[in-house]
Amino acid sequence: MAIKKFKPFTASRRWMSNVDFSELTKKEPEKSLLLPLKKTGGRNVFGRITTRHKGGGHKRMLRLIDFKRDLWDTPAKILAIEYDPNRSAWIALVEYPNKEKRYILSPAGLKTGDEVISSNNKNTEIKVGNCLPLRYIPSGTLIHNIELARGKGGQIVRSAGSFAQILAKEGDFAHLKLPSGEVRLVRLDYHATIGQVSNIEHEAITIGKAGRSRWLGIRPTVRGLAMNPVDHPHGGGEGKSGQGNPHPVSPWGMPTKGYKTRKRGKYSDKFIVKRRK
Repeated sequence: MAIKKFKPFTASRRWMSNVDFSELTKKEPEKSLLLPLKKTGGRNVFGRITTRHKGGGHKRMLRLIDFKRDLWDTPAKILAIEYDPNRSAWIALVEYPNKEKRYILSPAGLKTGDEVISSNNKNTEIKVGNCLPLRYIPSGTLIHNIELARGKGGQIVRSAGSFAQILAKEGDFAHLKLPSGEVRLVRLDYHATIGQVSNIEHEAITIGKAGRSRWLGIRPTVRGLAMNPVDHPHGGGEGKSGQGNPHPVSPWGMPTKGYKTRKRGKYSDKFIVKRRK
């Protein structure tokens, strides 16, 4: 798959880029696996904005993704590789022998006609797209869609191009190197899918213009420095001035830009072998 450039017939087109979608084999989604998706505009159930700079954007339908992969020891055939507007990775439509269809995250290199399987059997082939307990996946293997609770389904390493690597196994735990660089302990009984997540070129995309961000539901972000003192702690001053605080803060006075907000003594501290920084 390649990055597609555009002729610069406008200033914004000069740097704009996108993936060429050559890996996709189907344009229309499977209707039986769709649900309506209501926009929040960044607001919670009380109508208060809890996430700023959200709103508008193109209409979307939710694709039901099978993160659990819990149809055991039943081979599934890949029918199509599709686009999902709700995530950066491609998704794969699979069909089981009983004619049940599901969507799964598509690993890089998966093609239509391939077969994948979920199994708890240690003799299962170590192949891209297969889902196994960490206990039966060899050290050094690239994996994604990793469980953090038995039977809950994959929760981490799900975005385009990401992967984790099994560094070692010790006792009941595997040492996984995550995309952030963190080394974390995960129980050997938890499941993961073999391979790297598809759409590896995603990080090389250049948005190119403000309107394209609006299509994605991202509204403009104004710097605090450009505001008045009533609107932001960084606001005000004569002419072009610095932000004035000992450290950058949010509109509500909380330290930001590099300030660590992770709780001390968090329950998952005992599972972290090496921090990401």
